[in-house]
Amino acid sequence: MPLPRTRLRALVVALTALAITTSGATAAHAAPSKEELKKQIDKASDKLEDVTEAYNKMRLDLKKTKADAVKLSASLKPAQAALVQATSKMQTIATTSYITGRVGPMTILLSGDQDSVLQRMSYLDQISKANQQDIDTYTDTTQTFTDRQAALKTTEKKQGLQVQELSAQKTKIKKDLDKLLDMRETAFGSPTESSGSYTGEIPNIPGSAGKAVTYAFGAVGKPYGFGDAGPNSYDCSGLTMASWAAAGKSLPHNAAAQYSATARISKADLQPGDLVFYRSLGHVALYVGGGMIIDAPSAGRDVLHRSINIMTPYGYGRVK
Repeated sequence: MPLPRTRLRALVVALTALAITTSGATAAHAAPSKEELKKQIDKASDKLEDVTEAYNKMRLDLKKTKADAVKLSASLKPAQAALVQATSKMQTIATTSYITGRVGPMTILLSGDQDSVLQRMSYLDQISKANQQDIDTYTDTTQTFTDRQAALKTTEKKQGLQVQELSAQKTKIKKDLDKLLDMRETAFGSPTESSGSYTGEIPNIPGSAGKAVTYAFGAVGKPYGFGDAGPNSYDCSGLTMASWAAAGKSLPHNAAAQYSATARISKADLQPGDLVFYRSLGHVALYVGGGMIIDAPSAGRDVLHRSINIMTPYGYGRVK
């Protein structure tokens, strides 16, 4: 059974003290300062958020793969029905050819009167074209059905691999999250820090942007949760997605995908409800006006209402 985090921390401190006593090293060299720990925590938080957004992107990919599989599976039925019909026609052509034999132009030229030759040639040409059309249809239909069967098998295999990769990523994130929370406890005495809910005045913004902003203010103080989009916890892209979902707009659960799904604007054009992207699309926040954003910062920290200048923005997006 793993030790509780408090006991683990005490054990680490005790072992560190023992090592200092034994080696004669000073405390300054043995343990990093709070400032150094904070830098390590910030770096680990950024890395964990990158992994989380990659996890969210993979979930989007899996969702699309599942949708592709459903479409392919549904398309097999009409393709198979068309193949059965085309096969039936081919069997009729083959049977007729076997019973009557092939009739060439020379047979018609040597039989009957001269006046009916052109008519008979025209009729024969029509039969040949009709047969060729059936043959082409059979060939195309067979190829279509075969291609869709192969595509479905490939898609199902891809889906299985994505499920395995998602599971591995989730396990890794949980391990990294435990390490990060341990680091926070060592530095600050607690694995989490609570900011409390927003108690100030919520700006009155008209339209759908106002609904998104109001939702985001209501999320302030709720904890970070990787892969979550509310209502009890959020990651960064989960918060912006949920905020705009409250306004009737759909956004993908991934910062980079949200960047692609929004219109590019400049900082001078920012309006409440617009998205602010950071760290090469590793983080996203909702702009709420007055130079402020609301975002889900990182594991161990609650959703915050804070300055847009938390770091240099990568770009800005307006929900279409």
